[in-house]
Amino acid sequence: MPLDVIFATRRGAMPTLRIKTICLSLMSLLLISTVSAWSADTKDEETIKNAAAVLQAMLDSKAVPASLLVTANCIIVLPGVKKFAVGVGGSGGRGAMTCRTGKNFSGDEWSAPAMYTIGGASAGLQVGGTSTDFVLLVMSPAAVNKVLAGKNKIGSDLSAAAGPTSATVPASVNGKDIVSYSHAKGLFAGASIDGASLEPDSSADQRLYDKSVSAREIVLDNAVKATPAGQSLISLLEKRG
Repeated sequence: MPLDVIFATRRGAMPTLRIKTICLSLMSLLLISTVSAWSADTKDEETIKNAAAVLQAMLDSKAVPASLLVTANCIIVLPGVKKFAVGVGGSGGRGAMTCRTGKNFSGDEWSAPAMYTIGGASAGLQVGGTSTDFVLLVMSPAAVNKVLAGKNKIGSDLSAAAGPTSATVPASVNGKDIVSYSHAKGLFAGASIDGASLEPDSSADQRLYDKSVSAREIVLDNAVKATPAGQSLISLLEKRG
């Protein structure tokens, strides 16, 4: 083959090679972005699935008095909170909050869940274990508004009491914003979480529902439809009778 043809062929091949390289790079970036987004959604759904499992265990064990559960306006379930040292040390976890529908939270149906995070240190006794599940009952409309407004410190912004497990509800629980339970080593118990911070997880909500939406819009305004995991959580509450 003549040299001028060879050179012309090589010159023509170089742009083609560059185009192929660029296309492959773009495809790789797109694949990575897609996998990352899918992983985020999957993680959020997994958190809600775990929350539903914790709630199921609580309902099955009848750890929470029915007379208390039926008066809760909202429930926040935080599965697998890591190293929650109520005396010394830090904590970190995330979970889901769902609220009763209807005027003044009087309905028998429950909302799609909004995502929440918990963190910080607390005063009191160690609850034990490096991973603990927490169930928080939000007991009044005023308390719900505080929780929805943004970051709150339990014990100062929100009053809290360790939940009773007997059928009789003590007077110390009355008037509290939150009644809290922990679940570790197969047992539920009332738990003090004073000092912990509770905050809406807007990033998780956006991933979960594929749009920017506030916790208030989710649980009060019916702005989204529950995902499959969220529907499982709702169904457990609505079947409790």
